[in-house]
Amino acid sequence: MEKLKPKKTKIKDTVVGTYQKIEDAVVGTYQKIEDAVTGTYQKIEDKFVETFLEERDETNK
Repeated sequence: MEKLKPKKTKIKDTVVGTYQKIEDAVVGTYQKIEDAVTGTYQKIEDKFVETFLEERDETNK
């Protein structure tokens, strides 16, 4: 039984390491997508405010 411990540990380490790599890839990809979406939204919001909500010099009343 003691002979199996090193093999079990190696298998466990491999599984945990592989899971960690997959998790890091998924989270990293999600963060990139989230950053792109929020960045695009911010640009749209800024353009909307600039176009419709900012006060302009209205000398021609």
